[in-house]
This record gives sequence, structure tokens and C-alpha cells, in this order.
Amino acid sequence: MEKRIYYHDTDAGGVVYYANYLKYMEEARTQYLLDRGIALDMFLYAVRECNLRYRSPARYGDIIKCSSEIKKISAAQIFFQQNIINKADGKLLVEAEVTLVCLTRDFKPAVIPDEVRGRLLTKL
Repeated sequence: MEKRIYYHDTDAGGVVYYANYLKYMEEARTQYLLDRGIALDMFLYAVRECNLRYRSPARYGDIIKCSSEIKKISAAQIFFQQNIINKADGKLLVEAEVTLVCLTRDFKPAVIPDEVRGRLLTKL
């Protein structure tokens, strides 16, 4: 997923406000699911864990690329590796490990539905 950095994405120093990277990664994960035919109402999930390492800032006007890759799937969890790079020079800006957990409507852990699991394992 590509995204242009606008003024509203930045802080007083002219760089992307650190929490905005979480939004960009959420958008990239959502697009990852949609690209595999997984509608957002096919299962309920939440971020269980998120570990980020900030390497370099993005700035106003930059175009960034956000990637999402599944590293592992357990019965109820999906483990993503996500990177954000600067499109112009390929510089790694942020790297993250994000764990999603599948939930019931009562917000209790649940097994990932077979249809969703099959689509997650599909290579594009």
C-alpha cells in the first residue's frame, strides 16, 4: 500500500507523528485482507500485541510504502511482519510485529474460521 504524507500527518517538527504509523499499518493489514477476498465482517479480530521499531522519520510530501506479510498463523492468532519504507530511496522507516487475535462477539478468543484461514494462506 502506498500513501502520500500530508501536512496533517506531521507534528511541529515536520515529521510524521509517531502514532500515525499505527494507522498506516492498520490500513495495510486491512488491504491485505481485502486483497484475499476477506470481507471485514467475516470474522472479528483485535490487535493483541504490537512491537514497533522506528528507524527513520517520514516527512511532509514523502510517499511511503507499507507492507504486510503473515509470518505465522495459530488456531486463533495471526502474526504479521510489517514494514514502512520511503518509496523514493527504499529506506526502512518503521518495522513492526503485529499479532491479531480472532474473537467471538463476546470478545473471547475464537478459532479462525476455516474459510478465512484458507484465504489468508493464499498467495497473490
